Amino acid sequence: QVQLVESGGGLVQPGGSLRLSCAASISIFSINAMGWYRQAPGKQRELVATFTSGGTTVYVDSVKGRFTISRNNYKNTVYLQMNSLKPEDTAVYYCNAEVGIPTAYIYWGQGTQVTVSS
Repeated sequence: QVQLVESGGGLVQPGGSLRLSCAASISIFSINAMGWYRQAPGKQRELVATFTSGGTTVYVDSVKGRFTISRNNYKNTVYLQMNSLKPEDTAVYYCNAEVGIPTAYIYWGQGTQVTVSS
């Protein structure tokens, strides 16, 4: 069982910044892919940014140029730096990890609320 512990959400004004953290309970080198999803009220969960199994990064178009995903391999932690936040970024943000070869298992964090409002 893999545990993902998120932190860093909160209330921020439009144009502000937040940094989310997701700490994994296993070595990050054992994880195929790891990243962030979000779910706004009444909407489906969507990919925000992720490290792929090939080591590249993928971002949803709406956050390109504003959000940056990064990781600290020694801390088994992935970060999401969110700048120039907009009200439409308001959502619960979930950390996601894919573990295992050849059968991959998907794990989710508990979610952290991000609210962008004046």
